[in-house]
Amino acid sequence: MRENFVVIAENRADQGKGASRRLRRAGKIPAIVYGGDQPPVAISVSANEMGKHLKVEAFYSHLLTLKLDGTEQQVVLKDLQRHPVSGDPTHADFQRVQADKVLRMHVPLHFKGENVAPGVKTGGGIVEHHLNQVEVECLPKDLPEYIEVDLSNLQVNESIHLSALTLPQGVALVELKHGNDQSVVSIHLPRAAVEDTAAATEAAPTEAAAAEPKKDEKK
Repeated sequence: MRENFVVIAENRADQGKGASRRLRRAGKIPAIVYGGDQPPVAISVSANEMGKHLKVEAFYSHLLTLKLDGTEQQVVLKDLQRHPVSGDPTHADFQRVQADKVLRMHVPLHFKGENVAPGVKTGGGIVEHHLNQVEVECLPKDLPEYIEVDLSNLQVNESIHLSALTLPQGVALVELKHGNDQSVVSIHLPRAAVEDTAAATEAAPTEAAAAEPKKDEKK
């Protein structure tokens, strides 16, 4: 069942670094809501409530209900700035969405079948993730919370590319529109195993040559 996230916001008149610091000391996060056919509005949201929301992965790729001045509007979290040391959110950008307007969002990838993949289970390989999220383009109603990647049939030295992902109806990958069919995940042998195999291959001809009798050796 899809989550229903509600963000309570307040208008903020004071702007600038000093005003933002005062807001944060008061337990609030400065933010802005923009987009649609309305002008940008400077707002603030509760740091405590945002902290709870940000612990849920779906919050980052979900339609949110923003309550401001007694009205509700559909938005998405478009950008989030964090403190470089503490990691606490310091500013948030919310973008208004319109039902008939295509939007672009980054959506997380969920990987399944890693433990049963033949390349891991019987081939002794390890899984390497090249991407953990993808940028999608779709109408708001079609926005997925995540996209699943199934590795259950993947062999050693095989990979899954963007073009092989199963997408919900109405959802397109931005990178594919630009002709960039990136690798999403692959299975390969550990480096030590590859080096051992290479060493054994190099040693094999030498050992074979040593086993052959010399031309002047008496029979």
